[in-house]
Amino acid sequence: MSSEAIEPCTIALFGAFGDLALRKLFPALFQLDRAGLLPPQTQVLALGREMAAEEPPLTLVMEALRDFVPSDELDQAVLDRFLSRLDWLYMDFQDAQAYQVLAKRIGQSDSLIAYFATPAKVYASICSGLAVVGLAERTRVVLEKPIGHDLQSSRAVNEEVARYFPEERIYRIDHYLGKETVQNLIALRFANNLLETQWNQNHISHVEITVAEKVGIEGRWGYFDQAGQLRDMVQNHLLQLLCLVAMDPPSDLSADSIRNEKVKVLKALAPISGEQLGQQLVRGQYVSGSIDGRPVPGYLDEENSNSKSDTETFVALRAEIRNWRWAGVPFYLRTGKRMPQKVSHIIIHFKDPAHHIFAPEQRPLISNRLVIRLQPDEGITLHVMTKEQGLDKGMQLRSCPLQLDFSDTYGNSRVPDAYERLLLEIMKGNQNLFVRKDEIEYAWQWCDQLMAGWRRQGAAPKPYAAGTWGPLASIGLISRDGKDWYGDY
Repeated sequence: MSSEAIEPCTIALFGAFGDLALRKLFPALFQLDRAGLLPPQTQVLALGREMAAEEPPLTLVMEALRDFVPSDELDQAVLDRFLSRLDWLYMDFQDAQAYQVLAKRIGQSDSLIAYFATPAKVYASICSGLAVVGLAERTRVVLEKPIGHDLQSSRAVNEEVARYFPEERIYRIDHYLGKETVQNLIALRFANNLLETQWNQNHISHVEITVAEKVGIEGRWGYFDQAGQLRDMVQNHLLQLLCLVAMDPPSDLSADSIRNEKVKVLKALAPISGEQLGQQLVRGQYVSGSIDGRPVPGYLDEENSNSKSDTETFVALRAEIRNWRWAGVPFYLRTGKRMPQKVSHIIIHFKDPAHHIFAPEQRPLISNRLVIRLQPDEGITLHVMTKEQGLDKGMQLRSCPLQLDFSDTYGNSRVPDAYERLLLEIMKGNQNLFVRKDEIEYAWQWCDQLMAGWRRQGAAPKPYAAGTWGPLASIGLISRDGKDWYGDY
């Protein structure tokens, strides 16, 4: 797409000297500039507290670009052009007077994008400050997760933002929705009749969604211990992936058509409570172990930790969707920290043929799977059964992959980072990659009943050694149904 299709704007990054902005947002904006997708008049205004900036802003941004942009993509001419767009302002986001200075700095820009890379507790102050100085009417606001820590707090945050901004100018980020492979889910399902006609309980046995991280807390103990893995990952990332896998075809590709179908899935999620909770949900917490041959501490031994914390760093659960398409099809969701690999994938397991004509001992071999890889190497693989080559093989079966690997298929074309796509869509005013208020509320409602259930039970999270795939109980959760987690080795 050419830059002529995108209106010039000022992008105000609140929290511009924090980890998210330096690690993701500035590199993404640089790549958009490098691709010719930022109009010449587009400016970037970095906003942060002076006490948070240990180095001059320009130095911080340049260091971040050198750290997070591949050296062969850090063209000096583009770097100079990008840095010339950059201005900064130190301000207290909760000081109403500071917004007068901000308004003068922004001037008469026709369009303002206010990106809140800050804790949600200051969203209301930022919105109020923008409104008081007359900036709200020409502003799109971008909200980062977490939006609240439960349904009630989420509603409070959203209601505060809604006092100043209509829903059509609110962009709630879930960066997984910007991933190339996640976007390909829409094309894969609805542009291929071969798959869509099979995409239901008549043909699919079960679905797995795994988001595994090798890292631990990475200095975020204060935040993470209050959140836990279910709030941090399941409520947003995993449930969004589940919705895209399970939703019915939208009437078109408009934002509300897609989001309406995702909401239907969330509303159809069966609650998990009582005795079911012990059978369908596993919480874990990592203890000391090793990653890549190096010893790593347990969660309770991390820096600034609370040795009595019962916060979960791992969640596995069995979900069911109560509608005609998915009746009887279990969805197994799993996410954790300090696992053997950094991997995110969706596995669609198709049912076996009803009538088996091959040798009886080969029956367990027959398995069609669609593997959708989100990271580290984005791509799609369909496993089909074929005959072994050779005169002496008879009708010996083997699983053969039909593979779409993005890096191989598109040659030297780089796969854009999710934040590049999301920032571009915000500038275009397109909301279909963003989360609507009711999506968040239904997701919280379902997760809240899980948290309430385990609070009533009072059971501590089950330990698992760092560098393993989680507690043994998570294996029991899926093997109880005669199935195994894909790719555990």
